[in-house]
Amino acid sequence: MPRTPPTIGPADLRVNAPIAAPLVDPASIRSVARGEALDEPATVDERSLVRWAWGTIRALAEWLFGVFSVVLALSLLATYPLLQMLSLGYLLESSGRVARSGRLRDGFVGVRKAARVGSIFFGAWLVLWPLRFASSMASDARLIEPDSPADRFWSTALVALTVLVVVHVMGACWRGGKLRHFLRPRPVQLARQVLRRGSYAQARDAVWEFVVGLRLPYYFWLGLRGFAGGLIWLFPPVTMLALGQKAPAIGFLGALALIAVSLYLPFVQTRFAAEDRFRAMFEIRGVRRAFRRAPVAFLLALFVTLLFALPLYLLKIEIIPREAAWLPSLVFVVFIFPARLLTGWAYGYAAHRPRDRNWFLRQAARLMMLPVAAFYVLIVFFTQYTSWDGIASLYEQHAFLVPVPFLGL
Repeated sequence: MPRTPPTIGPADLRVNAPIAAPLVDPASIRSVARGEALDEPATVDERSLVRWAWGTIRALAEWLFGVFSVVLALSLLATYPLLQMLSLGYLLESSGRVARSGRLRDGFVGVRKAARVGSIFFGAWLVLWPLRFASSMASDARLIEPDSPADRFWSTALVALTVLVVVHVMGACWRGGKLRHFLRPRPVQLARQVLRRGSYAQARDAVWEFVVGLRLPYYFWLGLRGFAGGLIWLFPPVTMLALGQKAPAIGFLGALALIAVSLYLPFVQTRFAAEDRFRAMFEIRGVRRAFRRAPVAFLLALFVTLLFALPLYLLKIEIIPREAAWLPSLVFVVFIFPARLLTGWAYGYAAHRPRDRNWFLRQAARLMMLPVAAFYVLIVFFTQYTSWDGIASLYEQHAFLVPVPFLGL
């Protein structure tokens, strides 16, 4: 049946009906005719891309600053007895997390929180510079002419500036503790946050959750057990090696035993951290099974671990001054942290492989691991003659333990 055309009613013929906007702006047509370029506004996708790029750059900068803060914090902790266990515990936890997941990025634990703590310390350090200048001027004025107008002026300025700096630091921490809070004070916004109902309880709970989230008792207990297990492994061969000056045969046997210990200790420590069982520190069969699945990865991890432990022995040739006490610990963390991550990756890579590699590859990796461990033991043996601590330096196994406080501290 043929379709009838639609009828047009009176409502469709209204004179005052709005006219639809033209599809093309006449001004745009004239601009194109004159050869002028059209100014097109940024689309939503472009603005989203800019926001995404800026957010990515900020997140990456915060992450890098957090890694720097972690390294610096571990270096400072490693210079003090007992607190060294926190540093070792963090390194073991990082290695254990990588071993469980097989991803290196999982080893950077608490980087965002470290960035916040680092920003607080760095921001406070920056705002203290005017206070240091005023303190220096007040001290000089008092030394040159006590009770002079300059002395009274700088003393008053020092007191006033101290109050302002303390209030500013507390306010920046109240607002969130980020670096921009120290560089851009906003007293009106701070007053509104402080006077808001329930702000004190909210800030108190946030600080408590932040401190609890650091898990300091857990890291200390993990580091203490890791140190004890490593010492159980190392004490017999190192003692035999130390007796080598009086009994060369015992020293030779101790060197052979230390080579064998060096082949297993990094991986049993990682196994212990991954499973959080102290007995796993002595389960050699589990490490051997994992080695058969990833022999090349184990070889690489052992080579990096033992190689990165050697630079710290160079700092023990001379006694370390008190002013540079942080330097050995910083070198320790910078070199051992990647080694721990790589060891965890090797163990995690082996755990995710379904079957063993071929026999030839396993035997070749074993033959290459022996000279690596032997060279490390040779360097350790000669450090007793170059180190300031003498024979006691043999027990400072930085590849597996923490830096021992130096005598010059």
